[in-house]
Amino acid sequence: MTKVRVKKRNVTIAIGIVVVGIVLVAGIFRWKQELDYQKTYEFKLEEHGYSKEDTAFLIEKLEDKELDHLLELEMDQNIIKFMKETYYLKKNLEKYLAYQKEHPEDELSNIVAIINVGADKDWYSEYTETDLSKDYLLLCNKFHQLPENYTPEDLTKVKNWYAYGDDPQLREEAYSQFISMYNAAKEDGQDLIINSAYRSYQYQDDLYGKYLEWYGQQETDAMAARPGFSEHQTGLSMDIMTYGANASTFEATEEFTWLKNHAHEYGFILRYPKGKEYLTGYEYESWHYRYVGIEAATYIYQHDITFDEYYAYFIEGE
Repeated sequence: MTKVRVKKRNVTIAIGIVVVGIVLVAGIFRWKQELDYQKTYEFKLEEHGYSKEDTAFLIEKLEDKELDHLLELEMDQNIIKFMKETYYLKKNLEKYLAYQKEHPEDELSNIVAIINVGADKDWYSEYTETDLSKDYLLLCNKFHQLPENYTPEDLTKVKNWYAYGDDPQLREEAYSQFISMYNAAKEDGQDLIINSAYRSYQYQDDLYGKYLEWYGQQETDAMAARPGFSEHQTGLSMDIMTYGANASTFEATEEFTWLKNHAHEYGFILRYPKGKEYLTGYEYESWHYRYVGIEAATYIYQHDITFDEYYAYFIEGE
Protein backbone atom coordinates (compact mmCIF):
# COMPACT_ATOMS: atom_id res chain seq x y z
CA MET A 1 0.00 0.00 0.00
CA THR A 2 1.41 3.31 -1.04
CA LYS A 3 1.95 6.13 1.37
CA VAL A 4 -0.75 8.14 -0.42
CA ARG A 5 -3.37 5.46 0.13
CA VAL A 6 -2.46 5.14 3.78
CA LYS A 7 -2.74 8.83 4.22
CA LYS A 8 -6.20 8.92 2.53
CA ARG A 9 -7.42 6.07 4.72
CA ASN A 10 -6.23 7.83 7.87
CA VAL A 11 -8.00 11.01 6.81
CA THR A 12 -11.19 9.04 6.17
CA ILE A 13 -10.96 7.41 9.57
CA ALA A 14 -10.33 10.76 11.22
CA ILE A 15 -13.33 12.30 9.50
CA GLY A 16 -15.45 9.37 10.56
CA ILE A 17 -14.35 9.74 14.13
CA VAL A 18 -15.18 13.46 14.02
CA VAL A 19 -18.62 12.77 12.51
CA VAL A 20 -19.35 10.09 15.10
CA GLY A 21 -18.24 12.49 17.81
CA ILE A 22 -20.48 15.23 16.50
CA VAL A 23 -23.41 12.84 16.34
CA LEU A 24 -22.74 11.64 19.87
CA VAL A 25 -22.41 15.19 21.20
CA ALA A 26 -25.60 16.24 19.40
CA GLY A 27 -27.41 13.22 20.77
CA ILE A 28 -26.23 13.90 24.29
CA PHE A 29 -27.24 17.55 23.91
CA ARG A 30 -30.73 16.61 22.69
CA TRP A 31 -31.04 14.04 25.48
CA LYS A 32 -30.06 16.68 28.05
CA GLN A 33 -32.49 19.13 26.49
CA GLU A 34 -35.27 16.56 26.77
CA LEU A 35 -34.40 15.84 30.39
CA ASP A 36 -34.39 19.57 31.15
CA TYR A 37 -37.71 20.04 29.35
CA GLN A 38 -39.29 17.24 31.37
CA LYS A 39 -38.45 19.24 34.48
CA THR A 40 -40.40 22.28 33.27
CA TYR A 41 -43.93 23.14 34.32
CA GLU A 42 -44.90 23.30 30.67
CA PHE A 43 -44.13 19.60 30.26
CA LYS A 44 -45.54 18.57 33.65
CA LEU A 45 -48.82 20.42 33.18
CA GLU A 46 -49.38 19.07 29.69
CA GLU A 47 -48.57 15.56 30.92
CA HIS A 48 -51.12 16.19 33.69
CA GLY A 49 -53.76 16.78 31.03
CA TYR A 50 -53.83 20.54 30.49
CA SER A 51 -53.82 21.99 26.99
CA LYS A 52 -51.00 24.23 25.76
CA GLU A 53 -53.30 27.26 26.13
CA ASP A 54 -54.30 26.35 29.68
CA THR A 55 -50.69 25.56 30.58
CA ALA A 56 -49.55 29.00 29.41
CA PHE A 57 -52.35 30.59 31.46
CA LEU A 58 -51.40 28.67 34.60
CA ILE A 59 -47.69 29.40 34.32
CA GLU A 60 -48.41 33.10 33.91
CA LYS A 61 -50.90 33.23 36.77
CA LEU A 62 -49.32 31.02 39.45
CA GLU A 63 -46.10 30.96 41.40
CA ASP A 64 -43.90 27.83 41.43
CA LYS A 65 -45.18 26.54 44.78
CA GLU A 66 -48.76 27.00 43.58
CA LEU A 67 -48.02 25.08 40.39
CA ASP A 68 -46.48 22.28 42.45
CA HIS A 69 -49.65 22.09 44.54
CA LEU A 70 -51.83 22.16 41.43
CA LEU A 71 -49.96 19.14 40.08
CA GLU A 72 -50.85 17.27 43.26
CA LEU A 73 -54.55 17.76 42.52
CA GLU A 74 -56.59 15.71 40.12
CA MET A 75 -56.78 17.44 36.75
CA ASP A 76 -60.10 19.29 36.56
CA GLN A 77 -61.06 21.70 33.79
CA ASN A 78 -63.11 23.66 36.32
CA ILE A 79 -59.84 24.75 37.94
CA ILE A 80 -59.12 26.98 34.94
CA LYS A 81 -62.71 28.21 34.85
CA PHE A 82 -62.66 29.13 38.53
CA MET A 83 -59.37 30.97 38.14
CA LYS A 84 -60.92 33.11 35.42
CA GLU A 85 -63.83 34.15 37.64
CA THR A 86 -63.74 37.83 38.67
CA TYR A 87 -63.75 37.21 42.42
CA TYR A 88 -61.63 34.07 42.47
CA LEU A 89 -59.50 33.66 45.60
CA LYS A 90 -56.69 31.12 45.32
CA LYS A 91 -56.98 30.17 48.99
CA ASN A 92 -60.48 28.85 48.26
CA LEU A 93 -59.77 26.78 45.13
CA GLU A 94 -60.20 23.37 46.71
CA LYS A 95 -63.36 24.52 48.49
CA TYR A 96 -64.78 25.68 45.14
CA LEU A 97 -64.02 22.31 43.58
CA ALA A 98 -65.51 20.35 46.47
CA TYR A 99 -68.68 22.46 46.50
CA GLN A 100 -69.01 22.20 42.72
CA LYS A 101 -68.94 18.42 42.89
CA GLU A 102 -71.82 18.49 45.37
CA HIS A 103 -73.73 21.18 43.46
CA PRO A 104 -72.91 20.62 39.76
CA GLU A 105 -75.96 22.62 38.69
CA ASP A 106 -74.70 25.86 40.26
CA GLU A 107 -72.97 28.51 38.16
CA LEU A 108 -69.28 28.85 38.96
CA SER A 109 -69.62 32.57 39.76
CA ASN A 110 -72.29 31.70 42.29
CA ILE A 111 -70.10 29.04 43.88
CA VAL A 112 -67.24 31.52 44.18
CA ALA A 113 -69.53 33.98 45.97
CA ILE A 114 -70.90 31.35 48.34
CA ILE A 115 -67.47 30.03 49.33
CA ASN A 116 -65.88 33.47 49.61
CA VAL A 117 -68.46 34.72 52.12
CA GLY A 118 -68.65 31.40 53.97
CA ALA A 119 -72.29 30.78 53.08
CA ASP A 120 -71.59 27.10 52.49
CA LYS A 121 -71.64 26.74 56.29
CA ASP A 122 -74.59 26.99 58.65
CA TRP A 123 -75.25 30.51 59.86
CA TYR A 124 -73.54 31.26 63.19
CA SER A 125 -71.82 27.86 63.09
CA GLU A 126 -68.34 29.37 62.77
CA TYR A 127 -67.59 32.98 63.55
CA THR A 128 -64.77 35.30 64.40
CA GLU A 129 -64.60 38.68 66.08
CA THR A 130 -65.21 41.67 63.81
CA ASP A 131 -62.01 43.44 62.81
CA LEU A 132 -62.71 46.90 64.20
CA SER A 133 -59.59 48.33 62.55
CA LYS A 134 -61.48 48.34 59.22
CA ASP A 135 -63.49 51.30 60.52
CA TYR A 136 -66.25 52.17 58.00
CA LEU A 137 -65.55 48.94 56.15
CA LEU A 138 -65.83 46.62 59.15
CA LEU A 139 -67.95 43.54 58.63
CA CYS A 140 -70.66 42.44 61.02
CA ASN A 141 -72.71 39.49 59.83
CA LYS A 142 -73.56 35.95 60.91
CA PHE A 143 -69.89 34.98 60.78
CA HIS A 144 -68.39 38.16 62.29
CA GLN A 145 -69.37 39.19 65.81
CA LEU A 146 -68.98 42.54 67.57
CA PRO A 147 -67.79 42.56 71.19
CA GLU A 148 -70.62 42.85 73.70
CA ASN A 149 -69.18 46.09 75.06
CA TYR A 150 -68.54 47.69 71.65
CA THR A 151 -69.93 51.20 71.26
CA PRO A 152 -68.63 53.55 68.54
CA GLU A 153 -66.83 56.53 70.05
CA ASP A 154 -68.18 59.08 67.58
CA LEU A 155 -71.91 58.37 67.88
CA THR A 156 -73.90 61.50 67.11
CA LYS A 157 -77.50 62.16 67.99
CA VAL A 158 -79.72 62.47 64.91
CA LYS A 159 -81.91 65.55 64.94
CA ASN A 160 -85.66 64.98 64.99
CA TRP A 161 -85.83 66.72 61.62
CA TYR A 162 -84.28 63.62 60.05
CA ALA A 163 -85.71 60.82 62.18
CA TYR A 164 -88.56 59.16 63.98
CA GLY A 165 -88.17 57.49 67.33
CA ASP A 166 -86.28 57.90 70.56
CA ASP A 167 -83.11 59.86 69.88
CA PRO A 168 -81.50 57.69 67.16
CA GLN A 169 -77.72 57.90 66.78
CA LEU A 170 -75.23 57.36 63.96
CA ARG A 171 -71.50 57.58 63.61
CA GLU A 172 -70.44 61.08 62.70
CA GLU A 173 -69.44 60.54 59.07
CA ALA A 174 -72.45 58.36 58.30
CA TYR A 175 -74.73 61.02 59.78
CA SER A 176 -73.06 63.80 57.80
CA GLN A 177 -73.41 61.84 54.57
CA PHE A 178 -77.03 61.03 55.35
CA ILE A 179 -77.78 64.74 55.70
CA SER A 180 -76.22 65.35 52.27
CA MET A 181 -78.29 62.51 50.84
CA TYR A 182 -81.42 63.77 52.58
CA ASN A 183 -80.98 67.24 51.09
CA ALA A 184 -80.35 65.88 47.59
CA ALA A 185 -83.46 63.72 47.82
CA LYS A 186 -85.44 66.71 49.07
CA GLU A 187 -84.39 68.73 46.04
CA ASP A 188 -85.77 65.91 43.89
CA GLY A 189 -89.05 65.96 45.78
CA GLN A 190 -88.38 62.88 47.94
CA ASP A 191 -88.75 62.67 51.72
CA LEU A 192 -86.39 60.37 53.61
CA ILE A 193 -86.67 59.67 57.32
CA ILE A 194 -84.55 57.48 59.61
CA ASN A 195 -86.70 54.96 61.42
CA SER A 196 -83.93 53.18 63.35
CA ALA A 197 -80.16 53.57 63.63
CA TYR A 198 -77.66 52.56 66.35
CA ARG A 199 -78.76 49.77 68.67
CA SER A 200 -76.75 48.59 71.64
CA TYR A 201 -75.92 44.94 72.28
CA GLN A 202 -78.48 44.89 75.08
CA TYR A 203 -81.18 46.44 72.90
CA GLN A 204 -80.60 43.76 70.24
CA ASP A 205 -80.60 41.05 72.89
CA ASP A 206 -84.02 42.18 74.11
CA LEU A 207 -85.39 42.50 70.57
CA TYR A 208 -84.09 39.10 69.50
CA GLY A 209 -85.60 37.53 72.62
CA LYS A 210 -89.03 38.97 71.81
CA TYR A 211 -88.85 37.72 68.23
CA LEU A 212 -87.99 34.25 69.47
CA GLU A 213 -91.14 34.22 71.56
CA TRP A 214 -93.26 35.40 68.66
CA TYR A 215 -91.79 33.59 65.65
CA GLY A 216 -89.48 30.79 66.77
CA GLN A 217 -85.79 30.21 66.03
CA GLN A 218 -85.74 29.69 62.26
CA GLU A 219 -87.95 32.62 61.29
CA THR A 220 -86.31 34.92 63.81
CA ASP A 221 -82.81 34.19 62.48
CA ALA A 222 -83.99 34.97 58.95
CA MET A 223 -85.16 38.48 59.82
CA ALA A 224 -83.26 39.59 62.93
CA ALA A 225 -79.66 39.39 64.06
CA ARG A 226 -78.56 37.73 67.24
CA PRO A 227 -76.98 40.11 69.78
CA GLY A 228 -73.43 40.98 68.75
CA PHE A 229 -74.18 40.18 65.10
CA SER A 230 -76.35 43.20 64.33
CA GLU A 231 -75.06 45.87 61.97
CA HIS A 232 -77.07 48.41 63.92
CA GLN A 233 -74.54 48.09 66.74
CA THR A 234 -71.88 49.51 64.38
CA GLY A 235 -73.60 52.88 64.21
CA LEU A 236 -73.23 52.68 60.43
CA SER A 237 -76.61 51.18 59.58
CA MET A 238 -80.05 52.68 59.50
CA ASP A 239 -83.57 51.84 58.48
CA ILE A 240 -84.87 54.49 56.08
CA MET A 241 -88.54 55.10 55.44
CA THR A 242 -90.76 57.86 54.12
CA TYR A 243 -93.92 59.35 55.52
CA GLY A 244 -96.89 57.00 55.28
CA ALA A 245 -94.82 53.93 54.39
CA ASN A 246 -93.79 50.90 56.40
CA ALA A 247 -91.57 47.86 55.90
CA SER A 248 -94.06 46.13 53.61
CA THR A 249 -94.80 49.17 51.42
CA PHE A 250 -91.53 51.10 51.25
CA GLU A 251 -90.28 49.27 48.15
CA ALA A 252 -93.23 50.69 46.17
CA THR A 253 -92.39 54.31 47.00
CA GLU A 254 -90.56 56.86 44.88
CA GLU A 255 -88.16 57.31 47.76
CA PHE A 256 -87.02 53.71 47.47
CA THR A 257 -86.44 54.13 43.74
CA TRP A 258 -84.45 57.30 44.41
CA LEU A 259 -82.28 55.53 47.01
CA LYS A 260 -81.75 52.59 44.70
CA ASN A 261 -80.29 54.95 42.08
CA HIS A 262 -78.46 57.46 44.27
CA ALA A 263 -77.57 56.06 47.72
CA HIS A 264 -74.10 54.96 46.55
CA GLU A 265 -73.26 58.56 45.63
CA TYR A 266 -73.25 59.30 49.36
CA GLY A 267 -71.56 56.09 50.49
CA PHE A 268 -74.63 53.99 51.32
CA ILE A 269 -75.65 50.56 50.07
CA LEU A 270 -78.81 48.50 50.27
CA ARG A 271 -77.37 45.98 52.70
CA TYR A 272 -79.75 43.03 52.24
CA PRO A 273 -80.83 43.04 48.57
CA LYS A 274 -83.44 40.86 46.98
CA GLY A 275 -82.14 37.60 45.57
CA LYS A 276 -79.00 37.64 47.72
CA GLU A 277 -80.50 36.16 50.87
CA TYR A 278 -78.35 33.03 50.54
CA LEU A 279 -75.25 35.25 50.79
CA THR A 280 -76.33 37.74 53.46
CA GLY A 281 -78.29 35.35 55.66
CA TYR A 282 -81.21 37.78 55.91
CA GLU A 283 -84.52 38.29 54.19
CA TYR A 284 -84.67 41.14 51.70
CA GLU A 285 -84.97 44.51 53.46
CA SER A 286 -85.71 47.43 51.15
CA TRP A 287 -85.27 49.88 54.02
CA HIS A 288 -81.94 48.78 55.54
CA TYR A 289 -78.96 50.88 54.41
CA ARG A 290 -75.33 50.68 55.46
CA TYR A 291 -72.61 53.31 55.21
CA VAL A 292 -69.36 51.99 53.65
CA GLY A 293 -67.96 55.12 52.02
CA ILE A 294 -68.42 56.38 48.48
CA GLU A 295 -65.69 54.29 46.82
CA ALA A 296 -66.90 50.94 48.16
CA ALA A 297 -70.58 51.83 47.75
CA THR A 298 -70.05 52.82 44.12
CA TYR A 299 -68.23 49.59 43.32
CA ILE A 300 -70.90 47.48 45.04
CA TYR A 301 -73.64 49.35 43.17
CA GLN A 302 -71.96 49.13 39.77
CA HIS A 303 -71.12 45.42 40.07
CA ASP A 304 -74.33 44.33 41.82
CA ILE A 305 -72.64 42.47 44.65
CA THR A 306 -73.23 42.38 48.40
CA PHE A 307 -70.97 43.97 50.99
CA ASP A 308 -70.15 40.44 52.17
CA GLU A 309 -68.70 39.67 48.74
CA TYR A 310 -66.84 42.98 48.59
CA TYR A 311 -65.30 42.43 52.01
CA ALA A 312 -64.24 38.85 51.25
CA TYR A 313 -62.43 39.86 48.06
CA PHE A 314 -61.12 43.37 48.64
CA ILE A 315 -60.64 43.49 52.42
CA GLU A 316 -59.76 39.93 53.44
CA GLY A 317 -58.43 39.03 49.99
CA GLU A 318 -55.91 36.27 49.40
